[in-house]
Amino acid sequence: MTTPTVTPYKQLRRPLDDRIVAGVCSGIGRYLGVDPVLIRVGFAILAVLTWGVALIAYPLIWFLIPEETPPPPAPLLSPDDPSWGLPPTL
Repeated sequence: MTTPTVTPYKQLRRPLDDRIVAGVCSGIGRYLGVDPVLIRVGFAILAVLTWGVALIAYPLIWFLIPEETPPPPAPLLSPDDPSWGLPPTL
């Protein structure tokens, strides 16, 4: 009997690498599978159409969407290690 594979669900997170202000639009874009620029333009249009009321939502969303966890730091090698000083391998 085979065990079913469980696929992890998508999580809405603010990325650490692709952000302009706080990564809100980038996180929403990644979650929806859309270019973050389109989310930013849509938010700007929404802010104009609502006379700036949508700008109140941005800090609120910034507070509610958690940030991605940073990658673990690379292990430090001692100078006695034979691979010390060599470029990292992928």
